[in-house]
Amino acid sequence: MKNFYFSTEKMCVGYQKPLIKEIEIGLPRGEILCLIGPNGAGKSTVLKSIAGQLRLQGGAVYLEDAVLSEMKREDLARRMSVLFTEKLRSEMQTCRDVVATGRYPYTGWFGVLSKADWAIVDEAMGLVHVTEISGQDFSRISDGQRQRVMLARAICQEPEIIILDEPTSYLDMRHKLEFMAVLQELKEKKGLTVIMSLHELELAKLVADRILCLKGEYVARYGKPEEIFVPGFLEELFDITEESFGANPRLLAYIRQIGSLT
Repeated sequence: MKNFYFSTEKMCVGYQKPLIKEIEIGLPRGEILCLIGPNGAGKSTVLKSIAGQLRLQGGAVYLEDAVLSEMKREDLARRMSVLFTEKLRSEMQTCRDVVATGRYPYTGWFGVLSKADWAIVDEAMGLVHVTEISGQDFSRISDGQRQRVMLARAICQEPEIIILDEPTSYLDMRHKLEFMAVLQELKEKKGLTVIMSLHELELAKLVADRILCLKGEYVARYGKPEEIFVPGFLEELFDITEESFGANPRLLAYIRQIGSLT
């Protein structure tokens, strides 16, 4: 597994006791990994454990040959960016100010941004289409706008790998697609590696190079989309049965259509 850019070795995650055991992930540089599964399956727990916000219950996480838990905080901040669903509290900050905090790993003790830093901030805001609200109070914008501003902050950190927890939750369909298009562009042009959880199975099917399916004490399945979106598997993963949805055949047809690559 250490031949991969990102990998885990018998990773065990949880809080006081293990929730999911022996998670094995191998991800080449510049690929997108999506975590899917029912509510409460542990997607956020896995992501927080990868990001170092939760202590591992066992195993290890590697970035190339380095163990993440042994990396210096400033070194990790320059290589990994994290965007979770918790709302950022800001006092009298414009959207541009919030995005600019993504440059702090590069500014030293005084936190002073150079012209080059501000150029990176503005480029990131342009990528996610929030330039027009750059001067607005961050606390007064919509949830969807806030999510895009936070993505711009993560992008201007210039990470090699980005961790995202349900990043499309507050976005309408247009901005969901734009969000995914930005990630794919960064993947293709800059070799960005992406690990994210998604509820939208159609989006996971479109953008993921690999998919981690969570349900129960162990990983339900890990593989490429063609190994995940096969007849019957999504119904099993989400406990969708004829008994539950037989009265509404359209819902059954919908999940079965998603569960196939054809």
